[in-house]
Amino acid sequence: MKEFPDVIAWSIPAFLLLIVLERVSYLLHRDDDEVGYGGADTATSLAMGLGSVFTDLLWKVPIAAAYALLYALTPLRVAEVWWTWPLILLAQDFFYYWSHRGHHVIRILWASHVVHHSSQRFNLSTALRQPWTGLTSWLFYIPLILIGVHPAVVAFCGSVNLLYQFWIHTERIDKMPRWYEFVFNTPSHHRVHHASQGGYLDRNFGGILIVWDRLFGSFAPERERCVYGLTKNVGSYNPVRVAFHEYASIGRDLRSAASWRQRAGHLFRAPGWQPTPGALRAAGPARPDGRTSSAPG
Repeated sequence: MKEFPDVIAWSIPAFLLLIVLERVSYLLHRDDDEVGYGGADTATSLAMGLGSVFTDLLWKVPIAAAYALLYALTPLRVAEVWWTWPLILLAQDFFYYWSHRGHHVIRILWASHVVHHSSQRFNLSTALRQPWTGLTSWLFYIPLILIGVHPAVVAFCGSVNLLYQFWIHTERIDKMPRWYEFVFNTPSHHRVHHASQGGYLDRNFGGILIVWDRLFGSFAPERERCVYGLTKNVGSYNPVRVAFHEYASIGRDLRSAASWRQRAGHLFRAPGWQPTPGALRAAGPARPDGRTSSAPG
């Protein structure tokens, strides 16, 4: 079985060290427009990250089995030589964009991804606030398997993508050089992605590259101060509630639905969708904003 180093696991000590250094930098100086750190919030983010390490081990087994089956069935093979690696990483980043976008506009997928957006702060510890139910992203990478990319290579490129995204969860970096901002995802772009105000909702889905957002109409530059979190925040630092609050909300909506069509809407339409215009969420009009949670605050 082909194996590659687990770059995320090996990077955990560096993650923690950088979080400490960023926290110290806030103690020494903080600008008025930066929200900084909060003890309970940071503890929740770290707890969610630690929990995801263990739950990912559980999800890894069925996902690896499905990938292995698909890889065995396809006659295609992509050679792993020096010039194919950048192309594979580019393709992985392309499918990451669509996976990320899908997890914002399809509610049952958002129920998992909402965890990462549940903090009202934005710092390096927020990067570790990961879901415990990550069983859906793998579907978006099936095309890579079917064209002959080895499953282990897909997993490795995914880890590289996530590793890159760690450093962009910060307010301490204002803007990168203009050329870099045009091509790559940066802290400025990702602050927009985590913001909850209307003009920033459902923007900047890119992983490593921001060019996908520019190409597919989901890019927004950072122009005003970002307000982080959800349009209706969870209101709890309990990791279990943070992990499952949107699933509980979906369950309540399914029980109250009057038809199977409505049930399908609650599962597969955008977060905030309601079957009639008069039954809107307290968070605001139903829209595919990727931020609306019906969990009580």
